[in-house]
Amino acid sequence: MIVAFSVSPAGAADGEADGGVSEAVARAVRVVRESGLPNRTSSMFTEIEGEWDEVMAVVKRAVDAAGEGAARVGLVLKADIRPGYTGQLDAKVERVEHHLRAE
Repeated sequence: MIVAFSVSPAGAADGEADGGVSEAVARAVRVVRESGLPNRTSSMFTEIEGEWDEVMAVVKRAVDAAGEGAARVGLVLKADIRPGYTGQLDAKVERVEHHLRAE
């Protein structure tokens, strides 16, 4: 499965001066990267690929990390659950790029 998620703390006691959440998001991304699962981060979401239990465990740890010191945490999550398929984090994009090149 592939999960795309975005996590954002709110009500942090010592938030960034500009109201940003990049430090908290960096803690979450670090958890994902240290998981060893295939992943990628963009400006809006982090994607991670693996089996249900391992992916969801990483998402939980990432939410916990982002929420350190925050009164609450928002989580947006989208999942592509396709049993029997792996390597889709890149393969899905490659299929789209193939069609774009064919035009």
